[in-house]
Amino acid sequence: MSRRRTIPSCPARARAPADNLGGATLTVFDKQTGQTALNGRGKWDTIDVAAEPGVNAKDLRDRIQAVLPAGFQAKTGTQAAADTSSDIKKNLSFFSIALLVFAGIALFVGAFTIYNTFSILIAQRTRELGLLRALGASVKQVRRSVLAEALIVGIVASGVGLGFGFLIALGLQGLLRSFGIELPSTTNQLLPRTIIAAIVVGVVTTVVSSVVPAMRASRVPPVAAMRDTGPAEYEGSRRRVVVGSIVFAGGVAALLIGLFAVKGAAVVGLGAVVVFLGVAMLSPVFARPVSRALGAPLPKISGISGKLGRENAMRNPRRTASTAAALMIGLALIGFVSIFSASVKASASAAIERTLRADYAIIPSSFSNSTGFSQDVAKQLRATSKFSSVVEFRQGVLGYKGSARLVMATDSEHVSNVEDLELPSGTLAKLGEGDVLVRKTTADSEKWRIGQDIPVVFSRTGKQQLHIVGIVKANVVQSDFLVSLATYDRNFVSQLDAVVLVKTKPGTSEAAARAAADAIGKRFPNVKVQNQAELRDTQAKQLNMILGLITALLGLALIIALFGIVNTLALSIFERTREIGLLRAVGMARRQVRAMVRWEAMLIAVFGAILGIAVGGLFGWAMVSALGPQGIDRLAIPAGQLIGYVVFAGVAGVIAALGPARRAAKLNVLEAITTE
Repeated sequence: MSRRRTIPSCPARARAPADNLGGATLTVFDKQTGQTALNGRGKWDTIDVAAEPGVNAKDLRDRIQAVLPAGFQAKTGTQAAADTSSDIKKNLSFFSIALLVFAGIALFVGAFTIYNTFSILIAQRTRELGLLRALGASVKQVRRSVLAEALIVGIVASGVGLGFGFLIALGLQGLLRSFGIELPSTTNQLLPRTIIAAIVVGVVTTVVSSVVPAMRASRVPPVAAMRDTGPAEYEGSRRRVVVGSIVFAGGVAALLIGLFAVKGAAVVGLGAVVVFLGVAMLSPVFARPVSRALGAPLPKISGISGKLGRENAMRNPRRTASTAAALMIGLALIGFVSIFSASVKASASAAIERTLRADYAIIPSSFSNSTGFSQDVAKQLRATSKFSSVVEFRQGVLGYKGSARLVMATDSEHVSNVEDLELPSGTLAKLGEGDVLVRKTTADSEKWRIGQDIPVVFSRTGKQQLHIVGIVKANVVQSDFLVSLATYDRNFVSQLDAVVLVKTKPGTSEAAARAAADAIGKRFPNVKVQNQAELRDTQAKQLNMILGLITALLGLALIIALFGIVNTLALSIFERTREIGLLRAVGMARRQVRAMVRWEAMLIAVFGAILGIAVGGLFGWAMVSALGPQGIDRLAIPAGQLIGYVVFAGVAGVIAALGPARRAAKLNVLEAITTE
């Protein structure tokens, strides 16, 4: 697949230079070497043509098109640049979708914080609202005043958030680089549509989150102006339990339908959101008993400060639950990712132990050169006397019904020596040129059967028919199709190996076999030799890298949740100013006040973390159960990691409380006592 590069026929539109090649490397060959190295067989992928001075690019394109054979197209440099840019955007669309998903999660978490803030503010302004009603303000006017306040807050906060978002985008680039992901980029872009979308989404989220508190404010009676406005005592509600249970059950049902029946991401996402809402509705029911249990040791640990911190967390379960709900969402998703990742690693390790018969695997040394390596690696391994079987696997892409599908190729005669493919039906002996083994899950979804012909498209040979001779359940590199090396050679230009599996010859020591394999591996810097244990570790490291990136992005939602704790505590201290003043008047020291607020924050954070881990466990179980046929069939619970998240949440809650605790301790005693 050789390629000749010359000067483009016309320049593309001016662009800022990219700061990297997105992980790619460029190598230039002379024509003869390029044809040999890339198996060009006298053909070219593209030919770039430079126009003579005075020749119009479009005219030159039309003249070239007139002499090209059918199926080939001539483009100007501008057209080629635009098409390449479009292809890159399509290939990176998954990244944009992923960021939008994380942005949606952050908004969802922020909505809980906004709702909680307005709820507390309305509770604190009960007398004020009652006075407005007594002076003649209508229900609609009170409601509109709260919504107008939310609108103003939303506009200001969206503008500030847009500025912070730009800074976060800069940090995200560094985060991706730290995980080895290099994306080509020019200067940072801040488009008008981004500004408009950010402000609109921020304002709408703020206003919608304030609707329920606004309705609650409009129901304050005029007589409330004459009442004492201390914190309202929470009363349990049977209606809340019933409605919350129904919502939670509906969310679980939608989640299971999306995973097992309809199998749609939108249905799964909707189910997850409804589950969160159901848990948020039910959490006040559990807030008081859980806070009592979690805070039981605090009086012995911290005396009166621990006891009061525990009672403060218990006194208003609705507030405790709504504050913890934001943290619950973030930790539920992080817990789900941790459980799912551990399950994938456990399933992959079990599959390797069950199906891999080879002693060593030769794989690309890094993800960046995953396109493959030279066949000389396998040839040199076969030339030694230490190995009884050396089996190559090659990898490519074919088209089926307009979509790209992964296809693997191997030596059907010897592959059973190094791997158990687990064929429920069919046989490897019949895998000849033009035949194919299909993965069981793919065959089930497409309703394929042995003896059927599949119409596929290869980039080199075009439309072809592959004859199904068997169903394969497992192979070392998962793919939809498995063909013979002869079929692969006929339909693909590139003939690089993706994996080579090696079986040690009987009577050869492990040390001698490893030394022989390593000696050959050192001759090829783009490969590495691994035994089964090392192969499992490599897969685990790759998953850990992905887990780390996702956790870092979800960490933004946790930061928002912690801001919610800060906000709630600050408002709560303002509400309890007189109470704190009385505590100070009867002898409570400032350090004890600070400790009381910190213990309260810790209990709220740990309560949210426990809820989140429980919900994340539900999501993890559902996902693993749904992907059982895909090979992820072992549910693994990383208990230590999950406990670590709970401890982290408690510590983060204490840190979040430092500011409010310091403010509470600095209250003037006399002024606090006289506060109404």
